[in-house]
Amino acid sequence: MDFWPGCGYEHLSRDERGGLRPGDDWWRLFLARPELAPVTESCAAERALHAALLEQPTRKVTGERLARLQDGDARENYAVFLRFRDALQAAGSLQAFYLRLFRRGVVDTPPLFIDLLVQALLRGLLDGSPGEAAGAFEARAAELLFRAQRIRLQEGRVLAADRDAIDLLHDTAGLGDLGRLLRQARLQPKALDVEVLTEDNAARYWAGAQAGRHHMLLDLTHELTQDLGHGLQFHLRNAHSGLPALARVLERWVAHLLGVQVRIEPVPRIDDAQWRWHVGLDAESTALLNDLYEDRPVDDERRRRLISLFRLEFTDPAEMNAEVAGRPVYLGLAYNAEGVLRLKPQNLLLNLPLARAS
Repeated sequence: MDFWPGCGYEHLSRDERGGLRPGDDWWRLFLARPELAPVTESCAAERALHAALLEQPTRKVTGERLARLQDGDARENYAVFLRFRDALQAAGSLQAFYLRLFRRGVVDTPPLFIDLLVQALLRGLLDGSPGEAAGAFEARAAELLFRAQRIRLQEGRVLAADRDAIDLLHDTAGLGDLGRLLRQARLQPKALDVEVLTEDNAARYWAGAQAGRHHMLLDLTHELTQDLGHGLQFHLRNAHSGLPALARVLERWVAHLLGVQVRIEPVPRIDDAQWRWHVGLDAESTALLNDLYEDRPVDDERRRRLISLFRLEFTDPAEMNAEVAGRPVYLGLAYNAEGVLRLKPQNLLLNLPLARAS
């Protein structure tokens, strides 16, 4: 099954170590993007450069040729693309480039390009995912690593919606330009329903993913609480939670890029008097866990934005820093004050307490 066509996975090949190498058609996907594709106002030099790169995407482009482009934004866009292309080609694989990009401490690659890299890497990891339903949960959870999510609280549940997709639906009601025109005319079109992913509708997730759509919600709730009256509550395990699937994706992410086997389990709280190490999976949870670890006050509003905690354990404690070997690592996942979750998968690669460089 092919899915997430926008990442161009079909145009990547594998080297002898499993690294993903870009082919010419992969680079042509970037050249087709609106940031690089010529427009009506493009000058002859820009059109000629674009045509030359389409013919041979890895051809060398001199600074003199770039300077001939009349539009300043076009010059900058091509300069950024060419720097990214040359650095990735020199690294030899998407994996090597991604690790080198963050380890050197200077990130000069646009977030858009980084997200496309992460999507392609995850697309490779998800080849052969288990079963239609289980695989759908992992694939939808993996989208959190490269697409921002809007978090919605509904009847005690934490639901993640793809930010760009849901914003577009709110703007057009799923009717494209027609829906936008109706809203501009103050005529409210019928809203398009969006589904929460379950085992029963997994096939619809795959159909959307094959078409490059990201319309399905992911439930990130730990437990469902049922009020029994008289001050009694009953907690039920949420069978449709995407948190276990996200944990499996993160395990594979670490194993693939660091060569380290870990076990990750979602947990509702940290009950550990010897808490030694933590990693925030996003900026919000990083700051929150730092404050809690240092015993600094955290207000209720920030605590409510914490979606989940995870307990990470190394399969082989000898692969950990000796000072914390055998102790769990706690992970956090939270959304910001605007209701947006922006997971940073590089955090997990850079901040684990490893005994050696991986």
